[in-house]
Amino acid sequence: MIVGSTLENRKSEQRISVTPEIVKKYKSLGLDVYLTKDYGSHLGILDKVYEAEGVKILKTDEEVIQSSDVILQMNIPNDENLKKLKKDQILIGVLDPYRNDERLKKIIEKKVNCFSLELLPRITRAQSMDILSSQANLAGYKAVIDSFAYFQKAIPMMMTAAGTISAAKVLIVGAGVAGLQAIATAKRMGAIVYATDVRLASKEQVESLGGKFLIVEGSENLETEGGYAKEASESFKLKQEELLKETLKKIDIVICTALIPGKKAPIIIKKDMIDVMQNGSVIYDLAASQGGNSELTKVDQIIDNKGIKIMGEKNILNKLPVSASNLYSKNMFNFINNLFDKEKKTFEINLDDEIIEKTKLK
Repeated sequence: MIVGSTLENRKSEQRISVTPEIVKKYKSLGLDVYLTKDYGSHLGILDKVYEAEGVKILKTDEEVIQSSDVILQMNIPNDENLKKLKKDQILIGVLDPYRNDERLKKIIEKKVNCFSLELLPRITRAQSMDILSSQANLAGYKAVIDSFAYFQKAIPMMMTAAGTISAAKVLIVGAGVAGLQAIATAKRMGAIVYATDVRLASKEQVESLGGKFLIVEGSENLETEGGYAKEASESFKLKQEELLKETLKKIDIVICTALIPGKKAPIIIKKDMIDVMQNGSVIYDLAASQGGNSELTKVDQIIDNKGIKIMGEKNILNKLPVSASNLYSKNMFNFINNLFDKEKKTFEINLDDEIIEKTKLK
């Protein structure tokens, strides 16, 4: 059986699905690995490094697709490569079925088995495959680093003979995986950190990292059974706005991470709230690709609103592609390992397995 991976659109995606270190694990299952020429060259990984691990390098994406039983990708392949997929092949990646519904329907009709890893259930057995957590961890870290780089003051409190510099105050909007990593990173760098989330269960996690949790008066726990945030009521939103507007008057840096799976990101930081912030403050919006948590966010732009910078990148992990690829490739292998029948030496689509059933597109 052959596992293959083709080139991503490097203008929008720097991450890869197969790193040299993970090839040995595929080989241990008895699987061969085929990659397109110059697969990892943009990350400094030459073809000869892959070949030394036993990878077969082919000249074109088409050759890889024609030869492989399973295609591993970061994002959904382009239309040309989608057309080349064959009956009974397996496609695995972050396929984003909410946005790519029509494109995916066409290949599912061709009897291509599609698995989208962002749909993994939040169960213990799936943790090693959880691409949302592994990638969000890095995103939360990098958002803090980038926003601090744009902030024109020192972050920790500094006591000098010339006087004292106060610690920067940071607000994290959304205390999921990215938000919790942002809290931990900001605290390590000496900031005073506040956080807010619609899920009351996150209060204990925020406080365990040294953050101060902002509670909306009379709030209820807005958490799905899968552990994700669900949309808040209008009355909750109004109370949250009042609390945040007052808090933002003293905040230097805001990191926005709040997302609702399959929906546009909720607008939490409105323009009138931004207007009360101090000149020189920074808002870094990790939800930019889904519309943003800030009303003024523009994808891949830095907006200056009366001295307050609002930053929103479509794919922040393009700034950490090596680390992100290392984690993603391990998540991908763990999913393959679950899908592969070691005795029959073939791939078994067992829909009684919750992991397989939840991620398979229908």
